[in-house]
Amino acid sequence: MDVYEAVTSRRAVRGFTDEPVSREVLERVLSAAAWSPSGSNLQPWNSYVLTGAPLAELKTRAVERVSHGDHWDEREYEMYPRELKSPYGERRSAFGKERYSALGIAREDWEARQRAAIANWNCFGAPAALFCYIDRDLGRPQWADVGMYLQTVMLLLRDEGLHSCTQMAWSQVRETVAEFLSPPDGLILFCGMSIGHEDPKVSYTRTGRAPLNETVTFVDG
Repeated sequence: MDVYEAVTSRRAVRGFTDEPVSREVLERVLSAAAWSPSGSNLQPWNSYVLTGAPLAELKTRAVERVSHGDHWDEREYEMYPRELKSPYGERRSAFGKERYSALGIAREDWEARQRAAIANWNCFGAPAALFCYIDRDLGRPQWADVGMYLQTVMLLLRDEGLHSCTQMAWSQVRETVAEFLSPPDGLILFCGMSIGHEDPKVSYTRTGRAPLNETVTFVDG
């Protein structure tokens, strides 16, 4: 698979089979992803990978917690600004509409929307999950470095025939995750990432992208 194919075929998959992902493949992907760029080579990512029984237990605990209506953990970072100005608000609304339409869920069907959201904490059935932390003392440039690292991981997974889904939703139950991973106190959970083989039976709508002239300005000589 060439780089262009990896980029254009990567998407947030929300339905996985239970086919295992080997430790060998995960180590190969993460060893290569270590070459992601970072300012002054700080390499600010701290990843934990769960599979098998530990992941199954974490899924169960997280889903039970959310299903019972427990309060979210206090946020350590803001996932989105409270007021999303144009065009970001419109893009987010369009995504939500496309996402739930693909699942056949009406906007007013709150219970169905909740069930769909809870699938996040089951990793959408994925057999492997990565949890990415960053040191709380680092700044915005280092958060950008972590984003480049995660993108590199996702593209390498595509080359292995795998799919993924990054999920900031895990930060909302970060204390439950910490019970399993015991990260140092100085780390913030940025996101989880579900990893596995796509389940072709799960419906989806491929979200579009803004036209190039909305996001890129060429200044020719």
